[in-house]
Amino acid sequence: MAKTNLALICGGKSVEHEVSLISAKNVIAALDFTKYNLSLFAITKTGSFRFYNDCQNFLNHGNNPKLISLKETGFVDVAWRIIDGVGQAVLPHENKQIDVVFPIMHGSFAEDGKIQGFLEMLNLPYVGPDVLASSIAMDKEITKKLAEIAGIKIAKYLSFTVTAKKEINFNQIKMKMGLPVFIKPASSGSSVGINKVDDETSFKRAIKEAFLVDHKILIEEAIVGRELECSILGNRGALIVGEVGEIIASEKHGFYSYDAKYIDKLGAALLIPAPIDPIKKKEIQILAKKIFTILQCEGMSRVDLFMNEKNEIIFNEINTIPGFTQISMYPKLIMQATGMSYSALIDSLITLAIDRYSRNSRILFEKRMVE
Repeated sequence: MAKTNLALICGGKSVEHEVSLISAKNVIAALDFTKYNLSLFAITKTGSFRFYNDCQNFLNHGNNPKLISLKETGFVDVAWRIIDGVGQAVLPHENKQIDVVFPIMHGSFAEDGKIQGFLEMLNLPYVGPDVLASSIAMDKEITKKLAEIAGIKIAKYLSFTVTAKKEINFNQIKMKMGLPVFIKPASSGSSVGINKVDDETSFKRAIKEAFLVDHKILIEEAIVGRELECSILGNRGALIVGEVGEIIASEKHGFYSYDAKYIDKLGAALLIPAPIDPIKKKEIQILAKKIFTILQCEGMSRVDLFMNEKNEIIFNEINTIPGFTQISMYPKLIMQATGMSYSALIDSLITLAIDRYSRNSRILFEKRMVE
């Protein structure tokens, strides 16, 4: 049986560049190379495409951002062109044929529909939600609005663009939401630029930091309760709902910050499965599936929720290309629920990408025949 030509793209221009490298290392390590011919591509922090011809060296050093931030030995620049309606990577001495792409990239220019749009233009199947779902899910305000329309409980929040920055008033926010509050960029992941604040000095500092990450920010009430996550795998009509996990941030960090996730090994405890009542667990899984469907996601996503002191479930956000680091919850929750190996999970994601591409291509062909 012929191997599948798999392209993995990592890195990117976002502040989650380094996290992407670690995710890519784990995906490569889990690949069954009897099934795939791997082509490894990287996007630098300035947006240049590179091809990396030494995967083993990447596995050894893939947590070093200099590998794809600088032009080092082993990298060559790459261009893209469409041949017979399908994209190929053009290298100095050869063209790389590609059957499917796994964009293991996080944050802006990656998880927000931009790389998905690029791959759509190249007519290539790719892992994860499509352009529309990715762009919707990346904007926390739009996500919350759609969830609220569907009757899903969310935290109270206000949004401000950079042009309305002068309208942000600490005393008015305090009166409306109380303290503490969370201040976060509207479109970022891995808790980058997020701060929990309880006084005017930290409030002003957090506003400034959030606007360094995005042109729009959210100020959100702090939910007192438990932080829960649930993973979804599948395309429309056939979804696998993962286990429910719980995150308990250390008192040192106060919440599940970037440092608690990726820097401090003792930054948080991850409980899989979460110690919750089976009926409540089922409620969470049904809600996670509903959110995934409302936002028109396919392939994979991780849904983040809170359970407050009244045991009410409150939707927080959804991640369409969740992390694949050693501590990332998405793969752990799916594997716990299904018994899949890491390798089998990667196989499933790639198969789902190809199946969706085939379905959409067939629909487009039939539409053209009717016209």
